[in-house]
Amino acid sequence: MNAFITPLTRNLKFNLPKSKVANWHDEGTHVSQFFNTMSLFFPEGERFFIQSVRYYRGRITDKALQKAVTAFIGQEAMHGREHAEYNEAMVEAGFPVDEMEQQVIQRLNFFKQHTSHSAQLAITIALEHLTAIMADSLLKNPEMLENSDPHFVALWQWHALEETEHKAVAFDVYRSVMRSTVKSYALRTTTLAWVTLLFFIHCYRFQFQIMKQSNEHRNISGWMSLLKNQWIKPGVLRKAVPAWLDYFRPGFHPWDHDNAHLLGMIDELTERVSSFKQTINDEPELAERELNGFGGMNLGSVV
Repeated sequence: MNAFITPLTRNLKFNLPKSKVANWHDEGTHVSQFFNTMSLFFPEGERFFIQSVRYYRGRITDKALQKAVTAFIGQEAMHGREHAEYNEAMVEAGFPVDEMEQQVIQRLNFFKQHTSHSAQLAITIALEHLTAIMADSLLKNPEMLENSDPHFVALWQWHALEETEHKAVAFDVYRSVMRSTVKSYALRTTTLAWVTLLFFIHCYRFQFQIMKQSNEHRNISGWMSLLKNQWIKPGVLRKAVPAWLDYFRPGFHPWDHDNAHLLGMIDELTERVSSFKQTINDEPELAERELNGFGGMNLGSVV
């Protein structure tokens, strides 16, 4: 295992201002709603990741990887909890989020019922790679979130930092249980290709439906602002393409792209979030109850 970062589970609350959820980004509604749309995938997606990794947990003999898996599960549970609250704010704002989340659940349930556990783990590492490279691009381009609402900014930065911190955990589980074979290489690379396509098809389709709800779907200047933001300047998605392609290299490992220096931002972020008076690290009983409530898991099964 060549991961050299041990993730930590942080129990933070962001107190998102619900009245701003439709238009919290400095560049307007279309960029705000792209982030919001990505949030729709996380509560159920994080549950899927946890379950796919936890299935193989008993086969892991490396003590460091066992510890990393525990922290990975804890981090993903916290991400799911915070994005569930985020999504609820969208529901309260009148967006058809419940219907979209049901579609996400149906897709993931299909994979659970009709694919092997190894394929589910391959889906997990593909989506973990996708989120990790987008997180890296976002963190390296702080202007992406400049002058936007500080609560939403802090949530997305926190999520990006922890995706960076644990970016190799599920991959190392896959490598440990699947070994380095032609079959395991073919499975992980083909999975990334179709998972990326499906993710962005659903993401942009859901965003269009949300924009239609607010009668912004015909706002060409808004769509151009989103296109510029993603692909031109700062071009967060464009800048992630080389790292996406590197996944197809046979000897690829997530930490080949060493961006550990970005994790130095975590302490400052935690302090900033504490100014929202929403951290609950000093309330262990509350933290345990909230973690237990995520997806019906009990704390013992998570850790």
